[in-house]
Amino acid sequence: MQEQLSTYFNQGIGCPGAQGAGLPGLAIGEKPQAACGASPMDRAPRVLSLECVPDNGHRRDHERASNDRRPRALIAGGGVAAVEAALALRDLAGDRLEVVLCSPRADFVYRPFAVGEPYAAAENLRCDLPSLAARIGAAFHLAGVFSVDPGAKHVVARDGESIRYDHLVVASGARMLWAVPGAVTFWGVADEGGFGGVVRRLRSGTLRDVVFTMPSGRGWGPPLYELALLASAVLEKSGIEDARLTVVTPEDTPLEHFGRAAGEQMVELLAERDIDVLAGRHPIAYEDGVLNLTPGEPIEASEAVSLPRLEGCRIDGLPTDPDGFLPIDEHGRLAGVEDVYAAGDVTAFPVKQAGIATQQADVAAEAIAAAVGCEIAPAPFESAPRADGKIAGRYLTPFLAELIEPGAVMMPG
Repeated sequence: MQEQLSTYFNQGIGCPGAQGAGLPGLAIGEKPQAACGASPMDRAPRVLSLECVPDNGHRRDHERASNDRRPRALIAGGGVAAVEAALALRDLAGDRLEVVLCSPRADFVYRPFAVGEPYAAAENLRCDLPSLAARIGAAFHLAGVFSVDPGAKHVVARDGESIRYDHLVVASGARMLWAVPGAVTFWGVADEGGFGGVVRRLRSGTLRDVVFTMPSGRGWGPPLYELALLASAVLEKSGIEDARLTVVTPEDTPLEHFGRAAGEQMVELLAERDIDVLAGRHPIAYEDGVLNLTPGEPIEASEAVSLPRLEGCRIDGLPTDPDGFLPIDEHGRLAGVEDVYAAGDVTAFPVKQAGIATQQADVAAEAIAAAVGCEIAPAPFESAPRADGKIAGRYLTPFLAELIEPGAVMMPG
């Protein structure tokens, strides 16, 4: 494990980490006003361009789909969990189901390596989502879901259209919010005025003392350590030897979701890079060159970088926990709501990671396929988070691999 982690970070490979982008100019904790999964910064990340050519044999627009009386699986979302669910349903149920993707975005951004982007160590991959849906054999509706009527089995999209469903998969993601007042927030996409500026100052030698932290609550920890390790690599490459990097984490030990051994090995790796670690500390605010913590004494630093706080994307008509996340059972069913499933960051599962999102999508797809008469025994969800940051989507990984033009660069999945 130590060798794998060391190789992973030495290569500068990124992590799923933050799946979206924030909106500059909002107050601490203020909710972005754009639909979940869509924000002004998020619409224009630095990405590896990829054109998805439609498979015309499977093309089906929304108007034609509305006259299709097969059972309809409606998928609310356009990210990793949504596309994985569409692929799984097409494979498991074939023509038994009509599949419709309903997303506020017209593009699918594959970004398990967003952390490496501001360091110029990785690029994201973007596909045209309607074309991608067409290749799968799914219809596409450009709008987020505003509300659900489980009794009538229809949703109201944010463009006002009512769309029926027989089975609904909610994969609308999570909102990202400012968490630590005064700190630079890493949103997953490099921006000139935020984390990109921190990297430039590190590289130039004008910034030599940085603390990396994350808020308490549900989220995904590996990007925290990755940001620090990549910063160390930048300093080393620039020949800067007297800088100080510190990680402050509310986790009892780094990578605690992966077990004690992984945590100890991460601590060793951080120590090899001369990165200090303060575990079991919760960030409060950064001001006047000091990051205040609880418990414990504050820590001085020239700059503080924080991951965002996550909140579930609430949809009217669906029950959520206090933080807006959807509680699901072992087969992805939403508690107390018939024929509604959820997958990905919108669920109440504490770990938010793209690989887990694909696992949840597969579980929900199997349950739906069984419900429409397919000979399949749905498997329960058994989380298997990966410390190497790769998305091991059963369907998504090989599907995207087929779309990559010869010679195009795409990080392994």
